[in-house]
Amino acid sequence: MQTIITLTLNPAIDVSTSVERVEPAVKLRCGESRRDPGGGGINVARVIRRLGGEALAIFPAGGVTGELLVALLAAEGVPTLAVPIAGDTREDMTVTERATGLEYRFVLQGPQLSWTEWRGCLDATVQPGDGQGFIVASGSLPPGVPDDFLVRLASVARTAGERVVLDTSGPALKAALRQGVYLIKPNLRELEDLTGETLDTDARRLAAARRLIADGAAEVIALTLGDQGAILVTADQAWRAPALDITPVSSVGAGDSFLGGMVHALASGQSLEDSFRMGLAAGSAALASPGTDLCQAEAVLALLPKVALQPL
Repeated sequence: MQTIITLTLNPAIDVSTSVERVEPAVKLRCGESRRDPGGGGINVARVIRRLGGEALAIFPAGGVTGELLVALLAAEGVPTLAVPIAGDTREDMTVTERATGLEYRFVLQGPQLSWTEWRGCLDATVQPGDGQGFIVASGSLPPGVPDDFLVRLASVARTAGERVVLDTSGPALKAALRQGVYLIKPNLRELEDLTGETLDTDARRLAAARRLIADGAAEVIALTLGDQGAILVTADQAWRAPALDITPVSSVGAGDSFLGGMVHALASGQSLEDSFRMGLAAGSAALASPGTDLCQAEAVLALLPKVALQPL
């Protein structure tokens, strides 16, 4: 299996709970709560671990919440490299309203990183001579990290022979794509933001993805479409995967589970087509998990035979 490193610059402790109804100006008595390690790349590493692989999760960590984050990942058997920072690792909260089944997600900004701190994350992620593996950078950039951080990451990773996989958005993603990476996983809103177009048909989505690939932005684009499934595009191939028949319990972590499943399969030597199948099965399995629990391997394997790909 090829090496996998995940980088999460804005990790979190994800707190999930429920209330009967969300109302203003009253005390909301919560049900049972749970705390999970959180942040895009960390979730990808957790999914890869559950599927039988191994990924080194690199992230900045500070304060009591940073210590808890490291401990929670150790309890799951995820290898970690925590870069010490002065600020406290953030907490996020997901609250399910039991009366309606609606989810409310409260996402904090995260601590400010100094030049030394974010540079330490970059240096830890790409080491000379590693090569031939995957670097998955996923999630938002916290305050203090420049918009060209991912450009720097993509540049040094290419020199080292690593393949970069990105799951982020906004100016940082746009800048990184001018450098070029191996794979990106936008959702529809993010792809429309990248292209400045309304992509309301598969034909338009395919054409937009192909233009990005032709411009050298990415070799592979995995476009997730929520309850419409997903599309995978390369320079000369494209597949559509309809959504599986799942009754959603929580949408938290579905995108991270999709990416974790896909990268795990790629690093195991599977084809792009089969890796796409694994990604869709993992993302779908996450929908059936409560709160921030991500996908479980048994559910992924049960769903995998149900994934049907259609050439575009």
